[in-house]
This record gives sequence, structure tokens and C-alpha cells, in this order.
Amino acid sequence: MTLPGQFSDPRVITLFGLLAVSAAAWVTLGLRARARRDRANIPLERVWHPQETVALTPAEERTFGQVVSRLSPSAAGRLR
Repeated sequence: MTLPGQFSDPRVITLFGLLAVSAAAWVTLGLRARARRDRANIPLERVWHPQETVALTPAEERTFGQVVSRLSPSAAGRLR
């Protein structure tokens, strides 16, 4: 089947093919990005942590507090 007139030029057919492929890729990527954003609003599963059931000694609590204070941002916004 031949196309009439200017549409029979292979360059025009290639252009329409590239436009179709790029439109399909654009729609696919947009739908995937939307699905990712929708999935991000789902609350995460609760993860069990050992400190929930194991009581810390006062020395362990003090050490933990020192580590956390070093990891908190300083006034300049950098870690200490």
C-alpha cells in the first residue's frame, strides 16, 4: 500500500514513527511517575526495633544520647 503525495516520502514516515514512539514513551514515563507518587503516600510498614522490648541501662541511655547529640545538626546546619 502506497501513501499518496508527500506522505510517501520515507523521511515523513520516519518522522511520524519517531513522533509516535516519543509520545508513547512520554505517556508511559508520566504514568509510571504518577504511580510512584501515589505509592509514596502509603504509610510504611512498622519495623520492630530491639529497644522497644529491651530496657536500656542508664549508662547505655547516656551513651545513646551522646551519639544522637553528635548526629544532630549544629547551628550552621552541618553535623558536628
